Amino acid sequence: MTSTPNEPLLRIRDLRKQFGHNEVLKGIDLDVFTGDRIAVLGASGSGKSTLLRCINFMETPSSGTIEIAGQVIGTALPERPGKQERRYTESELTRVRQRAGMVFQQFNLFPHMSALDNVAEGLRTVQKMSREDAILKARAQLDRVGLSDKASEYPSRLSGGQKQRVAIARALAMEPELLLFDEPTSSLDPELVGEVLRVIRALAQEGRTMLLVTHEIGFAYHFANRVLFIADGQIYESGTPDEVLKNPRKKRTQDFLARHNEFNF
Repeated sequence: MTSTPNEPLLRIRDLRKQFGHNEVLKGIDLDVFTGDRIAVLGASGSGKSTLLRCINFMETPSSGTIEIAGQVIGTALPERPGKQERRYTESELTRVRQRAGMVFQQFNLFPHMSALDNVAEGLRTVQKMSREDAILKARAQLDRVGLSDKASEYPSRLSGGQKQRVAIARALAMEPELLLFDEPTSSLDPELVGEVLRVIRALAQEGRTMLLVTHEIGFAYHFANRVLFIADGQIYESGTPDEVLKNPRKKRTQDFLARHNEFNF
């Protein structure tokens, strides 16, 4: 199922996430349309990563709804009226995670598998593809991120930038409709950041739908068609890169950008 041109690919309504007494997300409303490239900015602890993890259901939302291509995920719990709590089945969440691919800060590669097998593993275990077909597809994805010569290497022999590109190839292999990047360069040495950002830029040029949590504000300006600034678990300000990054209206956005004034655009 895919969204129509006038419907969002992803629709989020009143999304909330609570850890104990700490409410991290406090009612997020967001529409993401096919081809959107959305940069998500905010201070540490603002809820940026939690938002992405809820979209991918690495974290279970406390309440609210997430809808992909017109399909609401989960079943409402009738015994909790007014709270918008939902029940999710593991088979349903497996399908969601194939549609919304996640690239993490820390790569999350299997250390005992080669780069090729890391990319092929999900194809074999989730999509039940034969080993031969999975390896063929995995090689194509490694080539796509410029790592065809590293297929047989294990993660311990790869640089941080190469590990992250393997992680991107692994996400792409599942053919997701939406790509979620959770600060993909934050664990990298500065000289390795560029190789990962170049891959993300190439995916943007393909028309991929992406949400990118990042502190690379200069890159965000050139990458995104929309920018979200999140503060205290809410979308505090949103708009085009020019509106949010060059001419922010609200003081907290202005203060945040003043602390990151080393970027150029």
